[in-house]
Amino acid sequence: MGRTFGVEEEFLLVDGVTGQPAPEVDKVLADAGPHPGTGGVFSAELFQTQVEAASGVCDDLSDLRAQLTGARRSLAEAARAHGLRLVSVGTPVLPGSAPPVSAGERYADIIRTHRGTISDYQCCGCHVHVGVPDRSTAVAVLNHVRPWLPTLVALSANSPYDKGTDSGFASWRIAEQMRFPGAGIPPRFSSPEEYDKTIDQLVDTGVLVDTAMTFWLARLGVRKPTIEIRAADAAGSVDDAALLALLIRALVTTSLTELAAGREGPELPEAVGTAALFNAARNGLAGVGVCPIEGREVTASSLVDRLLSHVRDSLEESGEFDEVRRLLAQVELAGTGAERQRRAAAEGGPKAVVDMLAAQTTPSVDI
Repeated sequence: MGRTFGVEEEFLLVDGVTGQPAPEVDKVLADAGPHPGTGGVFSAELFQTQVEAASGVCDDLSDLRAQLTGARRSLAEAARAHGLRLVSVGTPVLPGSAPPVSAGERYADIIRTHRGTISDYQCCGCHVHVGVPDRSTAVAVLNHVRPWLPTLVALSANSPYDKGTDSGFASWRIAEQMRFPGAGIPPRFSSPEEYDKTIDQLVDTGVLVDTAMTFWLARLGVRKPTIEIRAADAAGSVDDAALLALLIRALVTTSLTELAAGREGPELPEAVGTAALFNAARNGLAGVGVCPIEGREVTASSLVDRLLSHVRDSLEESGEFDEVRRLLAQVELAGTGAERQRRAAAEGGPKAVVDMLAAQTTPSVDI
């Protein structure tokens, strides 16, 4: 059995007829009922067009799958009752009216702080938490996972469209996120104290509203000793989310093994990390990527092969290697979320993209 883990999934609510973002989160939450998983919760996000499902703490893939599937089904059925559809996508496919902000002083503070940079930021991600012994260990693990974050972006790319326009990127969500202070790959930290000091400085200088807010693609858990990997776009399907969760848990477990052997996380020049992240967001798994360790162009698919090789021992120990290979083969056959979206658009236009997204988000619900 592997380390405990859990997943937060952010979804977009769209009109069932037009496919445009629909600000109806309060109605959906009122009808969705409690999260079907032990310890899981549903909640509003920054804008009323978004909704989040956070699983409880899970020990194994079967528990996580059941929670992901049940949560998506509950939200999709509640959305359908109001003429809406639930879609798991990194950015809105179609344009809509300026979305109203969800209730709460914290969300109001975020809008006041970030102003036009966040006024229409309807981006959705898939965040994976993995349990670690303590915060000191978490910082050391964070240093180990930094070079792999661009590869996770490329694998999870599911946001090629930006409100009716093809952005030319596989993950436009990452491109949008890069406008914020402290976005991208987190710095290398020597201790929890240095980590906390850096976040405190960002808050004190007025660019973050509180210490629970960062734009890094990986961070320490806010309430529990976990690593939270936030690199992925919203996962198109339950299988996509399961693949990310298994790879990320194995990446954390591998990092712990490296640390036990006395090996610290590798250095990562900031310019190379930025280049790797940009290429991953632009290309996904199609074409070239950048190896952060070697600082040179390689094929994006080869970086996924390297990641699988890196975490293979951890996956075999947990009995999940064959499942991860199966899920990766599915991505290789069907393409990333971005590739699937563009294929749907070529066959039927932007509305067909929304139809495809809704179908793969909750295939067991009549939409």
